[in-house]
Order: sequence, then structure tokens, then C-alpha cells
Amino acid sequence: MQLPLMPEPAEEPSRASLRAEELRREIERHAYRYYALDAPELSDASYDSLVRELETIEADHPELVTPESPTQRVGAAPSAQFAPITHASRLYSLANAMDLGELDAWLARTAEAVGERPCEFICELKIDGSSLVLTYERGVLARAATRGDGRVGEDVTVNVRTIRDVPLRLRDGAVSDVSLPGSVEVRGEVYLPLASFDRLNAEQDLSGATPFANPRNAAAGSLRQKDPQVTASRDLATFLYAIADPRALGISTQTEVLDWLGDAGFRVNPDVRSCSDAAAVREFCSAALEMRQRLPYEIDGVVVKVDSLSLQDELGYTSKAPRWAIAFKFPPEEKTTVLRDIVLQVGRTGAITPVAEFEPVVVAGSTIARATLHNEDEVARKDVRVGDTIVVRKAGDVIPEVVGAVPGLRPEGAQPWRMPENCPSCGGQIWREPGEVASRCTNVGCPAQRLERLAHWAGRGAADIDGMGYEIATRLVDTGLLHDVSDFYVLTRDQLASLDMDRVRKDGTMILLGDTIAEKLVASVDASRTRPLSRLLFGLGIRHVGSTVAEALVAAFGSIDAIAQAAAVTPPQPGDGLTIAAALAADPLASVDGVGPKIAASVRAFFANEENLAVVSRLTNAGVVLAEERLAPARPQTLDGLTFVLTGALSGFTRDEAAAALKALGAKVSGSVSKKTSFVVAGEDAGSKHDKAIDLGVPVLAEEDLVRIIESGDAPVTER
Repeated sequence: MQLPLMPEPAEEPSRASLRAEELRREIERHAYRYYALDAPELSDASYDSLVRELETIEADHPELVTPESPTQRVGAAPSAQFAPITHASRLYSLANAMDLGELDAWLARTAEAVGERPCEFICELKIDGSSLVLTYERGVLARAATRGDGRVGEDVTVNVRTIRDVPLRLRDGAVSDVSLPGSVEVRGEVYLPLASFDRLNAEQDLSGATPFANPRNAAAGSLRQKDPQVTASRDLATFLYAIADPRALGISTQTEVLDWLGDAGFRVNPDVRSCSDAAAVREFCSAALEMRQRLPYEIDGVVVKVDSLSLQDELGYTSKAPRWAIAFKFPPEEKTTVLRDIVLQVGRTGAITPVAEFEPVVVAGSTIARATLHNEDEVARKDVRVGDTIVVRKAGDVIPEVVGAVPGLRPEGAQPWRMPENCPSCGGQIWREPGEVASRCTNVGCPAQRLERLAHWAGRGAADIDGMGYEIATRLVDTGLLHDVSDFYVLTRDQLASLDMDRVRKDGTMILLGDTIAEKLVASVDASRTRPLSRLLFGLGIRHVGSTVAEALVAAFGSIDAIAQAAAVTPPQPGDGLTIAAALAADPLASVDGVGPKIAASVRAFFANEENLAVVSRLTNAGVVLAEERLAPARPQTLDGLTFVLTGALSGFTRDEAAAALKALGAKVSGSVSKKTSFVVAGEDAGSKHDKAIDLGVPVLAEEDLVRIIESGDAPVTER
């Protein structure tokens, strides 16, 4: 007789399991002391031996591996895409104070709003990196996202797990005194230390790749790598400074937020100061400016916040930024250098731009050696001459700019600069139309214009051929593979893969574009065949036809062929009893809202050129869709014939969203106010357009009026 099977007794945790958990706790403790406190207790070798022991246990017992184990920071497969992640609450931008006067004005407004109640401020260094949002579920890192548009970011979890100072599990100290919610979202900045930035650019140079412009761009690019192994190699670091819902943790001040983050295991910037008055805030901002050059990472200002969360709630938000915080931006860093030359750059429309070339100098974290001088008048106004010692900076810490010359250091015999008579690219005549500041090359076959037109077509606002930058386009032109935009659509994978980039590695071998980039480019070119027609029309580079005019022409005609046919119509001229208004109304192009006679003449000139017509024909033959499918409108066109102008900041919409909703009801949305405007929608901080509407008697609507119009489809009845 067979006895029934008895259930086995529950097995106690194995020695390996206990040791693995002990090692994880020990490794996490030492990582916290190393990264967050900068106070290590172990040598690197001793720390590495703990990690190796844990790796050995987990290799022998795969069932013991947990997602939050320190050994799992790198190990996920490369990401195929960055999925959207909706943040727990909106991430607002900060208003800027560009000088101490604007900072004082904000402090005064805040003091007035708070009244007699005590108001402490907290000052934090403004890290020049990329925003990061981390979500912990039951204390374990579940998701990591970029800032995105403030409401929805990109999922970069697998990459963030490789950043050594990001805890995979919250420390017990963070939850000892409070009940931890099921989900906690924290926010901060990911950045690249200056030493790591220098090392990364040295590696880029060694491999023949383009160096990064500055640590901020390098950090953002490293965070969005498809392969987490690449992110792991970049030595990224973080500072955390915010919690999405601090009140759920029993927190009542920003100071307590930073304390909690430090206890939880996050790296918190140590250079923080509580300030009881405006004088203390000013003192910290001045001290931060002085310490800027000594820090091992880049900062571009100081963030000043009201410390009390209850006062923050009272002060609230504008549509764009909190009223309880402001970013004091450092003045642009200025350096002197020597102007070696003023060279000419030819744009796609033939515009000639003088560009200053000077001795390379490090400004705001990156090396610059060139800056635009815009036009001949600007060169004369700044009176910069070749050989001058000049002052350079980065406007907004981004765009290189020549401030002017140092007259006392001007070399003897330095001559004022004059615009030459001939184009540097083709030798064609340079001409400046009376009343314009731009000088232009008059040769339509100019090679430099060709490159700019090709780059314009490939740009994001046009055909959006991802990856087709100036360097690749230049080589395609130089090798005879690209002559006009239609040639993009006959390029083959083999032609692109074997394209030499006119650069050699240090071992003397030629750098080729390669199979991987070639495949991506071919796919991107193929995708560009069906971009919206308005973007392709804009991409053709017709003078005066920007994105808004292109949309208007496409809305009116629906295809390139129809636009070309309209351009072939000789417009009637005023006179012989025909008024100017009647002549415009009879012109199929100029009568389109937002076009007018000047733009119409430019469109006619483009389509009157046989070479341009041939390019359009070749695009069509290559499968580029140059017609728009006309669908019946999804909603009744109840706003047909009405023109709206949007001004100021809207809290419930972006400008584009509001414009799209109005257009879906048949309305036109214009960028300027005139007597023909039906309504002006004024959001917060509405400016001159609001004032002009009042002067002209145009009805002004609030955002709630706009919402009712979009929901009902009916415009308010007004008397004018």
C-alpha cells in the first residue's frame, strides 16, 4: 500500500541567499557613502571584491538575482525605442532673473504677496545638465524618464540603472519615521563631470568621431543611448532636488525635501543655503558666481525657492512657471581673443553672412573659434577688424557672439572691413538690394547655395531626413552624388556605406560612413517621401515661403501642381478702372490669406524656372508625395470665414494645439492683428497684440471663451 505524499517542510533561507542579501546591503551602504556623502570607508579594491563575491553567488544561484541588485546596473538589452512616460505631475520651467535687479524685483513681489508672515528662502546651484525623473515603487526603482514636454517624458530606465549614484532601492533611513507611499517620484539633474567630459571628447577624437559641444549636450545624449552599455561608459552623475508629492511623506519645506532625498540614498548637492532675507540671497548668488570656476561640474546660475511648501501653494503658478521660485542666471562669461579673419558664408537663398574666425577660446564650458557677424552693417557698428583683440561670449550661454573690439589693443594699420564684390564660392556678383541689410550672391548655380538648399530640405521642419547633416551632405556633393534635392531619392545603401568622410583615423585608415548609418539614412529618406505637403513645400526653399505661408498655400491649393498652375496665371495689374484690392482679389496666389503680392511674386519666380520644375518632376517620379489627400472635415466648419489671433500663454493648451483646434472648425489662425481679425484670444502676459486689438476694436477673448468655442463649435456674437 502506497502512503500518501506528505508536504515537504518550508525550506529555510539558504546560506547563499542570506549572504547575497548581506552583500547587497553592504554594497549599497558603501556606494551611498562614496557617491552621496563623498566619504568612502573602503578602498576601491575592497569594494570591488564585495561586488565580485555577489556576482559569483548570483552566477551559481540565478534564482537569487533581483532587479535591484547592484550587479544588475548593466545587463538589459539595448532599447529599441524610448516609450512615453507620463509624470505624476507637471514639470514646470523656471522664470529667469538675468541680473540682480530682476532678482530683487522677484524678491520684492514675493515679499508683497507673503505680507507680514516670515518667509525663508533656499538657494541651490543650478546644475547645467539634463532633467531626470525617477519613480520608485515600494522603495525599488521602477521607471526613469526624461523631462520631455513637462507632462510626458521618454523612458530611459535601462540607461539610468547604469548610473552609479542612482539608488536601485531606497535606503531604510528614508522611511524610518514616515509611512512610505506605494509610489514616490523624485526629480533632479543628470550631468557629466568636467573630467569625464574631457575624457569622452578625447575618446571621440581618437575614434574620428565629432567631439561634443559641451557637457550638457553630452549628458543629454548619453542618457538617450539605445545601448545602456554606452551610457554606462560615460560616467554620468546626478543631483536630486525635488519630490513630486512631498506632502505624502509628511514634508513641509524644501529643506526637508533635500534632507529626505539624502537619507533615501540620493546624491544631493552640498552647496545649498537657507536665507532669511533678500540680502542673504544676493550674497549666495554672488558667492556662487565666484565658485563657478572651481567646481568639477558646470552650473549656469542659482535657483532661489520659497522654503515653505504651504507658502509655495499660496503663491501658485503662472501658465509656465512657479511664482515661488526663480532662476538667477549668471551673466554670460566673456573672454578676449584675437580676430584672425572675417570669412563669408553663403546661405541657401544666396545671403552672404560675414563670420568671425578667432583664436580658439573656452567659453561657458566649450571651445569656440567662430561666431556670426550677421551682416555688413553689424560689422561696421561693432567696428571689428582683422587683427583686433575682441571680446566674445555665448548669448544665453549657448550661441557664440562677438561683443566688440578692445580699441586700445588694435594693431597699427588694421583696416575697416568691407563686403567684397564677388561671392567666395562661385565668383558671382554680390548685390545688396536697397532697403535690405543682407547682401546676396546673384548666381543661382552657386555651389554653396546648393549645399544650403540640400541641408534645408533634409532639416526637421521640412523633409526631416534624420542623420543627414552638413558633413554627410557636403561629402555627397563633393563626390557628385548630390546635385539637387531629388538626388536624395536615388541614393543607394551601397553608395552611402562606401562614402569616405575625407577623414582618416590615427592609424591612417580612411573613415567610411559604414553599413549601419547607411541603412538608417536609406530608411529615413524613404520615410521622408510622405511628409506633410506643407513641410515639403517649405523644404523647396522658395524665398519668403516659411512654414506658415506653406501651410496657407497647401490649404488653398492642395498640391504642388495646383500651386504651379496658379503661379502660371499672369496677375492683373491695378489701373484701367481696376482697384488695388480688386487686382489682389483676382490674383490666385496673392489673394490667399497671409501671402500677398511680394510672396506671390517669389512663388511665381520659382515656378517660372525650368530647372525648378524639373526638380519637382523628378521628386514626383521618385515617389515623393506632392499632393494632399483632401478628406471631409471631421467637424462642421462653423468657424469658416473667421480669423483668430492667439497671444500670451494659455494654461490648458499649447499655441499649436489651440490653433489646430480652431482650424479643425474652419477658422484661420493668423500671427498678426489687423482690422480683418475676428477675435484675439489673450492668455497670460499678453503683449502688443492685445493692445493693438483694443486700439482696432477687435473683440478680445479669454481662455475660457476659447474653450467654449472649441467645445461648442460656435463663436460668440459680438458687435463691432
